[in-house]
Amino acid sequence: MSINRRKIAIIVAGGSGVRMGSSIPKQFLPLAGKPVLAHTIQAFANAYEDMEIILVLPLAHFDYARDILEGFNKPPRVQVIAGGDTRFHSVKNGLDQVKGDAVIFVHDGVRPLVTAALIHRCYEAALQYGSAIPVVPMKDSIRVVHENGNAAADRDRYKIVQTPQTFSASILIPAFEQPYDPLFTDEASVVETAGHAIHLVTGDPENIKITQPQDLVIAAALLGGH
Repeated sequence: MSINRRKIAIIVAGGSGVRMGSSIPKQFLPLAGKPVLAHTIQAFANAYEDMEIILVLPLAHFDYARDILEGFNKPPRVQVIAGGDTRFHSVKNGLDQVKGDAVIFVHDGVRPLVTAALIHRCYEAALQYGSAIPVVPMKDSIRVVHENGNAAADRDRYKIVQTPQTFSASILIPAFEQPYDPLFTDEASVVETAGHAIHLVTGDPENIKITQPQDLVIAAALLGGH
């Protein structure tokens, strides 16, 4: 039987609609009858009854968030806070709200198809190893580009990283006390730079990130198949 530790999801929703060709930020676009971000919030609220959610987004998007939360029949426990200039700073703002021990999930607001099974898998692994980063295999052939040309690479040695990137608070919060580095592309890179090993878990191919118009079509089809 697993330990029941406090669970906090920091959902980062700072994107714009530029690549979507939309004036509405992508996390607020409709998907199967409700905004993308509503699906994401609901997934974490459903995964564990005691899940606490910290929603991090630009101040200019607070009205969108309020409308989403008012649309829930049973509103989940969500704290809405302002993000920063980069993902690093937005996550740090979320972490500043966390007091005491917890398992912390950091998730992209535009990954609305995250399942309870994946959230549970990350939680259990984080309890055991201190971190849990979901990854999926690469399907395409890849090549490494260098100054004098390019060369084939063994795709089996590379993985595609997803979220929720999940950590014990005792590891994640101190890691974010480091100065910002542009090479911090995700939470795992921050934690690794702080000297911690990163534990990988099996991700979910359907846990896609909505970044372009065709992604909404794919996500709608996947939702329709469930």
